[in-house]
Amino acid sequence: MVATLLHEIPLQGGDVTDGVVRVGDTVRRPAGTSTPAVHALLRHLEAAGFDGAPRVLGFDRFGREILTFLPGRTGLRVESASDEALAGLARLLRRFHDATAGFPLTMDGWEGGSNDDKAPEIIGHCDLTPENVIFHQDDPSTPYALIDFDLARPTTRLFDIVTTLRHWAPIADPVDRAPLLRAVDVGARLRLFCDAYGLRPRDRRRLLELARLRFHRSYTVMRTRAAAGGNWAKMWASGAGERIRRATAWLDVHEDELHARLV
Repeated sequence: MVATLLHEIPLQGGDVTDGVVRVGDTVRRPAGTSTPAVHALLRHLEAAGFDGAPRVLGFDRFGREILTFLPGRTGLRVESASDEALAGLARLLRRFHDATAGFPLTMDGWEGGSNDDKAPEIIGHCDLTPENVIFHQDDPSTPYALIDFDLARPTTRLFDIVTTLRHWAPIADPVDRAPLLRAVDVGARLRLFCDAYGLRPRDRRRLLELARLRFHRSYTVMRTRAAAGGNWAKMWASGAGERIRRATAWLDVHEDELHARLV
């Protein structure tokens, strides 16, 4: 029998977790404190028939978690920055939220982070950056899967939507946006996403208020984590705090026009 040598291919793009590699048709990731909770969630999603997340395959001899590799593209491109892609992401997020129904909403075992004041309704991904959404290789305007659930936790639908729109509308000062999104009509993209998700009118009225609350709390959480060093410290040193402050100021200036689009 001829042994097959599987090479490790580093996977780049994440801000928080180092050491993520592809080995054949699998992904190997360092285990963390939230890994048991994340694995339980991924198994729940598999049982619920949700096909937009990796499957858990166990651990390798180095103690790394083994997940299925999901082929496709990540990041912002012309296609993934389109209105079609944004609406597709809203529908994908809605399916994910619905699929978490019945999963325990206790806060035990999760990484934690900023959150809504209202009681949890679902498990939120809470980190849907462009690097954590997989688009079809042959249909790059269609998102089909979510990855990197390290920051997932019990929350409200609206909080996870706000977190997603922070990156995808985006709710950010133009100076901090990706070039493809620098001149977009943010209000129109907020409305498009909420329509495609099917967000209730009462939640739309609260969306910008919650976005401001999230900015405030995320700033505090990130500053605290940065003090402990590691990748959080690198993110903070790269200007994460200043970007949050600029986003808050931009929202203050444009809140009325954004609210008018939403409601």
